[in-house]
Amino acid sequence: MTFDFGILKATDLGRLGRLITPHGVVETPAFIFCATKAAMKAVSPLQMRQADTQIILSNTYHLMLQPGGDVVKNLGGLQKMTGWNGPMLTDSGGFQIFSLGHGSVASEVKGRRLTNRPKTLLHINEQGAKFKSYIDGKTYFLTPEESIRIQRNLGADLIVVLDECTPYHVDKTYTQESMRMSHRWALRSLKEWGTHDDGRQKLYGIIQGGVYPQLRQESCDFVNEHNFFGIAVGGSLGASKEQMHDVVSFTMEMIRKDRPVHLLGIGGVSDIFSGVRQGIDTFDCVHPTRLARHGGALVKPKNNPSDTREHINLRNSMYCNDCDPIENDCGCETCVWASRGYIHHLLKSQEMLAYSLVSIHNIYFINKLMKSIRDALGNDTFDSCQKEWCLMESKGQK
Repeated sequence: MTFDFGILKATDLGRLGRLITPHGVVETPAFIFCATKAAMKAVSPLQMRQADTQIILSNTYHLMLQPGGDVVKNLGGLQKMTGWNGPMLTDSGGFQIFSLGHGSVASEVKGRRLTNRPKTLLHINEQGAKFKSYIDGKTYFLTPEESIRIQRNLGADLIVVLDECTPYHVDKTYTQESMRMSHRWALRSLKEWGTHDDGRQKLYGIIQGGVYPQLRQESCDFVNEHNFFGIAVGGSLGASKEQMHDVVSFTMEMIRKDRPVHLLGIGGVSDIFSGVRQGIDTFDCVHPTRLARHGGALVKPKNNPSDTREHINLRNSMYCNDCDPIENDCGCETCVWASRGYIHHLLKSQEMLAYSLVSIHNIYFINKLMKSIRDALGNDTFDSCQKEWCLMESKGQK
């Protein structure tokens, strides 16, 4: 049982690293795919491996509601239960609780700050968060200690402190009070983790502070000085991609350089390039697989010259008679044999195979992207790599 993180090469364009866990090694920069409820939707662990996936994450909030942390432990923990047997991360549950109360951070970045869905967050106080289950309406009260206990039962290598994920639409005063409460929660999480530390898990601290540089500085100072293995950049990152890049940029200038740094919930291609340039080591987002379930296939710019998006929509009628694969130079299981026209038919027919095929392609695409970024950092060809993979230059280039 060993953990380690080392920087292999650091440049102004990003850094190469190696994150070692008891279940394997992660070469960074890397993407962490979201097996939210202990499963990748429409994709098996074997297919994830075949698509060169290094690490996945599962969600404490969803798993505490169904089937429950104790059940997962009784089934051997996430590694044995899922058959993944590789590096894993679990979040604390805080993001889902508070996004269900306020609207998600991802929605804010896309310009949709509030949603009309029912709010399940009932109350937040110094002790924790009270909320209703979206499954059966049962009331739960999640404390920092309970979040760590559940994550210990889930058994992932990397775990995260409980925090309040503040939304964009609250003011600076609320953001400051929330951030400082999250710091107190982080100390309680750290104490609970340390009390039962058996060497199987390491804990990440989360940087909050909204869009305010002064608050981000205070949060960075807090996380820097306490005994966290890694650092996660979280909370509201702004109301647009441009503001998000700015927030990440000035946050990264204030954090320790000897710890792995994770950017929570961000995973667009241009956002990945921007994050890598700022020194981010790992990313997570549901975007690649959620996009796939809506018929969206990630492609390089040269394979989508008529559009400004990072994907093509295979539901469109223009692909009905298209005999080409999603990308001729891809190499994934899907592109070896399945045509765009066939996938279009499967999507229109609502055949489950469609979601598997596009998901496999998108997972392979992201993993190939991250491998290309690592190679480019090693070979000092990052700018040309970005031109090949990215539709536009990322803001925040140094």
